[in-house]
Amino acid sequence: MKQLFYILSLLLLTFTSLKSQGIVKEKQIIKSTILNKEVHYTIYLPSDYYTNERTYPVTYLLHGYGDADNGWVQFGEINRLADAAIKNGTIPPMIIVTPDGFQSFYINAADGSMNYEDFFIKELIPHIEKTYHVKAEKRFRGIAGLSMGGYGSLLYALKYPNLFVAAAPLSAAIWTNEDYENMKEGMYNTYFGNTIGKDLKGKDRLTPTWYRNSVFSIIEGKKTEELSAVKYWIDCGDGDFLTVGNAQLHIDLTKKNVPHEFRMRDGEHNWTYWRTGVINALSFIGDNFRQK
Repeated sequence: MKQLFYILSLLLLTFTSLKSQGIVKEKQIIKSTILNKEVHYTIYLPSDYYTNERTYPVTYLLHGYGDADNGWVQFGEINRLADAAIKNGTIPPMIIVTPDGFQSFYINAADGSMNYEDFFIKELIPHIEKTYHVKAEKRFRGIAGLSMGGYGSLLYALKYPNLFVAAAPLSAAIWTNEDYENMKEGMYNTYFGNTIGKDLKGKDRLTPTWYRNSVFSIIEGKKTEELSAVKYWIDCGDGDFLTVGNAQLHIDLTKKNVPHEFRMRDGEHNWTYWRTGVINALSFIGDNFRQK
C-alpha cells in the first residue's frame, strides 16, 4: 500500500511539474519574400498557452554572432529560466521569440544582399502576431538580445519607438566611431565585411550604412522626448571587451536626460553572464507589460 502511495505521489509530482513547463518549438519556419528564403525561429509559449483563450505579450530575444535561432534555448536555457520566473511571479507569462539572425547584425546590408531589418519589421513581427495568441500592441511588445543581438535590440528600439515598449540589450556589440575606425582589419571584415563593405579602413568605414545603424549617431540626432518613448535596460560585464561602448551609451543617454537602467556586473562576454542576467532583463520588460 505504501509503495502504491509513493508511486501515485511521484506521478502527481511529475504531472504538476510538466504542467508548469512552457512549450518550446524549435526550427519553426517563415517563408520570407524579402530575404527570398526560409528563416527559422524558435518560440517559447507559456505552460497555459493551449488551455485558455487569453493573448500574451511577446518579447523578441535576439541571439549573438555565430549562434542561431535555438541558441537561447540550447545555451541560454531560456525555457527553464522563464518557467521558474513565471511560476514565482518575477515575470508575467509571455511569449518569447528567438529568430535566426544569421550574421546580419540585424541590419539591411549595404549591398542589398540581405535586408534583415526589413524582414524583421515587415514580415516576422506580422507573422508572429498572425500565427500566435499575441497582444499586438506596442505596450505588450518588448525586445532583448545578447552581443550582436543586444545591438539589434537596441537599434530596433531606437529606430522604431512606436513598436516596442522596452528594450534590454545585454553586452551590446556597439562601438564609437573612433573605436570602429581603429578596429583590427580581421575583426572588421569578420563582423562587418558582409554588411558594411569588405576591406574598408579608417574613416572609409564611416559609410552612410554605418551612420544609419550607429546607435550613437541615432541618439545624437534624436530629441529626448523621442528617445524616452522606449524604456531601456542596459547590462554589460565589467570584464567584457564591449564595456567601453556600453559605458558610452550610458553616458550619452544620461547627457540627453533619457531615463534608463544601466548595470555593469562582474563578468565577461559569455553564456554564464547572459544566463544570470536575462531574467532581470525580462523582468524589466515584463514590468512594462503589466497593467499600471
